[in-house]
Amino acid sequence: MGSEHYCLRWNNHQSNLLGVFSQLLEAESLVDVTLASSEGHSLRAHKVVLSACSSYFRALFLDHPARHPIVILKDVCFAELRTLVEFMYRGEVSVETCRLPALLKTAESLKVKGLAEMTAGKTSSDEGGAGSEGATKSESRR
Repeated sequence: MGSEHYCLRWNNHQSNLLGVFSQLLEAESLVDVTLASSEGHSLRAHKVVLSACSSYFRALFLDHPARHPIVILKDVCFAELRTLVEFMYRGEVSVETCRLPALLKTAESLKVKGLAEMTAGKTSSDEGGAGSEGATKSESRR
């Protein structure tokens, strides 16, 4: 007769991971990559998070392994870079309407999951149903 097995479950595991990743990013703890924008500004992040959210970064880091690479994104402005990194860490971000086209273009070039698939004509989650990825319009909270 086989032995019994137990399923051990951490109910808020995913939300805990998201929270910890955000805290690590804000504190720049355990970072292992520096991303530099076209203006020369930079931010530090984690290769594992970037690789999980972007096939561009995954291929780059696998093809060019280095301890702490500095990735210069010459055609990316810092505001877009910061917003996309925030999206990759938190799974959502609030963007002004006027910034959306440029952000989506950059997301497409960096192959950011959840945004790269979007087109200018398909930015509403109304078409997708529950759990769909995409952009929804939100009112400014001032």
